[in-house]
Amino acid sequence: MGSVSGMASTRFICLLNAKAAGSTTTLARAGCSVCFRRNVCSSPSRLQSMSAWVIDQYGTNGVLRYTEEMTVPTVNFANEVMIKVNAASLNPLDVSMRGGYGAKMLKLRRDPLSVMDSGSEFPLILGRDVSGVVVDCGSEVTHFNPGDEVWAAVPPWKQGSLAEFVTLTEYEVSHKPKLLSHIEAASIPYVANTALSALVNAGGLCRDSTSNKRVLITGGSGGVGTFAIQLLKAWGAHVTVTCSQNAEGLVRGLGADEVVDYAAGDAAEQLEMMDKFDVVLDNVGGDTEQWVMGLLKPWSGAKYVTLVTPLLFNTDSMGLLDGMFHAGFTLHNKAIQNVISSGVFYRWGFYAPDGPALDEICKLVDEGKILPVVEAQFPFTQVPQAFQKLEQGHARGKTVIKVAEEDDRQAEELAQDSSRTAESEQEVQETAKQN
Repeated sequence: MGSVSGMASTRFICLLNAKAAGSTTTLARAGCSVCFRRNVCSSPSRLQSMSAWVIDQYGTNGVLRYTEEMTVPTVNFANEVMIKVNAASLNPLDVSMRGGYGAKMLKLRRDPLSVMDSGSEFPLILGRDVSGVVVDCGSEVTHFNPGDEVWAAVPPWKQGSLAEFVTLTEYEVSHKPKLLSHIEAASIPYVANTALSALVNAGGLCRDSTSNKRVLITGGSGGVGTFAIQLLKAWGAHVTVTCSQNAEGLVRGLGADEVVDYAAGDAAEQLEMMDKFDVVLDNVGGDTEQWVMGLLKPWSGAKYVTLVTPLLFNTDSMGLLDGMFHAGFTLHNKAIQNVISSGVFYRWGFYAPDGPALDEICKLVDEGKILPVVEAQFPFTQVPQAFQKLEQGHARGKTVIKVAEEDDRQAEELAQDSSRTAESEQEVQETAKQN
């Protein structure tokens, strides 16, 4: 596989070729049939509204509202795909976003002009994971066809997956692993993209450079932790995990080599007695950051990567400019301090949606090297209860929402309608060429 930074090469080249060829040219990619796409991007017109869980203000669980009058997201750009959602899953980020976490930064990302006005981002749909079926494609989409089963991580600045439909760019979507149901598949994209971003972009790891590396994961029984354990073991790393005692069986079953109970009074002492680590992936933050730095190999290029950063908190509390300045100042100071004192690299990891990276994860899943870890499943009518479950903490995997049946006929009909439209337009083009 090589570096994950090269994962996108085939698809990225395909996308570039598609753009160069233009929307009226027949396109093909290796391993798939030639397909003509519509020049006019529009979602199935007979759908005007959809069911969704939205929030109209930030707050606690009481702000969640079910509606059947949410506007269906249309395909407005040539590189977009519309997905009928079969399953979604919740992440701690959804709870934080419900309360307004990152609101200023994300509002600016959704609409750069919002800094000049007081426009509202509501109603807002949460949910970062999706598994479903493609029902419509833009004219320059080359990697997907209506009817394809796909999975994706939804960017936090876009409308989420707690709805019947979601629209994403082709580059954010991947074909779903064949061995997984939609419920199982929905548990993986967000944690996969988060772990990959942290371990690869910040931690400098990849399949070809991870063998025999010693990696410590703090808070290893949650969604990101349980995925990271399996990915690192697939890449040949030695993995040590901190978690509560009752999660030890879970993380050992996923491949963890050593497990330390973080609640034990001597947890830090146990870790200090072990060999030093090449990489630390910190899912806990807080005081953990202070003592875990000493567990890294000094002067050897070791890296500390935390997913608990103050960036969005600072922009929420201080404003965009002051918040970004203070966050950058904090990161700079800690990075310099640790490099000078012990030769350890201090880095922040961020969630980065990436469809081509999920292509590689799909291969590992279908090879049986990565398993979904679903702790709880809720029907679409019980989204508030699912949030309550997540807020209790002590996660042992993911909480998944079943949005629609896997043999949902509406998705099939929409996909067929879209295919028929494409076929009709192809016939028109062929007739025009003959004349």
